[in-house]
Amino acid sequence: MKYLSITFALTILTLTLFAQTQKPMLYGSNWMAITGKPLAATAGAMTFQNGGNAVDAACAMLAATCTMWDTLSWGGETQALIYNPKTKKVIAINAMGVAPTGATVAFFKSKGYNFPPEHGPLAATTPGTPGGLIYMLVNYGSMSLAEVLAPAMQMAAGYAIEAQAANSIEKGKELIKQWPYSKKVLLPHLGQKREAPAEGEIFVQKDLLQTLTKMVAAEQEALKKGKNRKEALMAAYDRFYKGDIAEEFVRGAKEQGGLITMEDMAKWKPIEEAPMMINYKGIEAYKLQQWTQGPVLLQALNILENFDLKEMGYNSAKYIHTVYQAMNLTFADRDFYYGDPYTQPVAPMKGLLSKEYAKQRAALIQYDKNDVNVGPGNPYLFENKVNPYINLLKKRGFVMDSTKRNFAPVNDLGNNSLKEDYQDRLWRGTTSIEAADKEGWVVSVTPSGGWLPACIAGNTGIGMSQRMQSFVLDSTLNPFNVVAPGKRPRVTLSPSLFLKDGKPFLAAAVQGGDTQDQNLLQFFLNVAEFDMTVQKASEAANFNTNQLWLSLGGSKTTDRAPRPGQILLNQNTSEAVKNELKKMGYVLSFAERTSGPINAIYFDWKHGSLWGGSSNHGEDYGIGW
Repeated sequence: MKYLSITFALTILTLTLFAQTQKPMLYGSNWMAITGKPLAATAGAMTFQNGGNAVDAACAMLAATCTMWDTLSWGGETQALIYNPKTKKVIAINAMGVAPTGATVAFFKSKGYNFPPEHGPLAATTPGTPGGLIYMLVNYGSMSLAEVLAPAMQMAAGYAIEAQAANSIEKGKELIKQWPYSKKVLLPHLGQKREAPAEGEIFVQKDLLQTLTKMVAAEQEALKKGKNRKEALMAAYDRFYKGDIAEEFVRGAKEQGGLITMEDMAKWKPIEEAPMMINYKGIEAYKLQQWTQGPVLLQALNILENFDLKEMGYNSAKYIHTVYQAMNLTFADRDFYYGDPYTQPVAPMKGLLSKEYAKQRAALIQYDKNDVNVGPGNPYLFENKVNPYINLLKKRGFVMDSTKRNFAPVNDLGNNSLKEDYQDRLWRGTTSIEAADKEGWVVSVTPSGGWLPACIAGNTGIGMSQRMQSFVLDSTLNPFNVVAPGKRPRVTLSPSLFLKDGKPFLAAAVQGGDTQDQNLLQFFLNVAEFDMTVQKASEAANFNTNQLWLSLGGSKTTDRAPRPGQILLNQNTSEAVKNELKKMGYVLSFAERTSGPINAIYFDWKHGSLWGGSSNHGEDYGIGW
């Protein structure tokens, strides 16, 4: 009866909280463009109005957000899920850079690192965003590079910088001063009290403008020589990865102590791959492969399909506990099994995503308390294979249970301290891009890398990626994600697409490091189980678990280790729910907004319209037509 009374109270609270939203729903019948910055959403709208499709608009928004340093820049990484209305299939774009030549475990350990560094040239993978953008344009866009980059080039020539980026530069200026090319671009007022640009100041990036101009010039010169659209776009690609842009990028990186070589640049290529997919109650959920954390959402949905979540009630104690436990189980698997599928070893994804495995994991959830001993499962059993990493798991401090299906830790490396720097690493942001058009193209992207404070490579104006920090140096932590030249780190970046009845249902993405798939999972359940609109679902109170290994920052193993039972709740959580969770052993913390900056599009096939949800969490902005 106590759960029924709490559920009733939560139902009343839900009706009150979501009677209206802080931001209005976006509607469109022709197209929808949503991203992390108003100026970047405007770039998407301009592209649509000039005749581009959703892929063109997504690329224009990507270029604009990189130019605005919206917690990413041009040297970072891009990945996308694209629904192709011609084939009626979802495809995935993998434009994640790789570890450069010389990036070995021995190298980093010789420098005294426990993980690759989080800042500077040694944190850099090869740049992926330029190649990913061009690949998407070549294969699925309709416009030229010159047309798609026009808004970004105008911004590089000078735009009124917003407070968030300007203040991030000022906050990180001591690091920025260590890198001569970053100092030149990002600190125009050296020696003054405020050395970064001021809010609203016209911020000029001459070097970046020159780089983008070179890429467009390569395209235009190829067209003048009679090359077709694809060949012209690839001429721009080659100039970036094999020509004078690459030469200056590599020179600047090496000058500052980086490892990237011309061969690394030339060998790297974006990959089009099949996405991962599971079916949740008739809805097909698509995520990127296990070089991202995306499959954790699929694993969690498989587990939660075994429970009546709607009956529990939105954000009731029972609901929070059940979803929290499901997330812990899936993150334990992520932390040990996920890694680059294009290098050995390859994760047992068939087992991890099987419904049978999910049922077995769901049976582990204890209804009366948080399980601090959650460990990775044994998915190899569900592939009829022997787990080759049992000795590693034992070395890590895990023991197998009597069923030989799960591993639980004997000791715990974590602690329950909740420090500001830990939360910053947990939430560390990027941006998200959502685009759709009336022809049926849908694009969901979570690009990142090269965020402030960034190390700029030479006179290119391009901030290098910091994604190397997501590798591990100790195979007992994750044998699939050990750093090696040519390998992709297992990243947090995780866009989503959902299909229903063979047609697009939802597209969604969110920034926020290890919380991305926590917030996207709850966003999806808000829509699918609790019938919220995408705007209500994007603003709805979520909760986050810290019972996982951090993917970003922290030089010590204990900095990244799980914090068992720690949970972030919305400050409006009822006292009854708080008390129930405390009894279950949770350590509570609170925030005013806990949804994460979610952006999403819902497809209303009954009326032939697009519904856009744009987060109230930050500066996220959308435009529909």
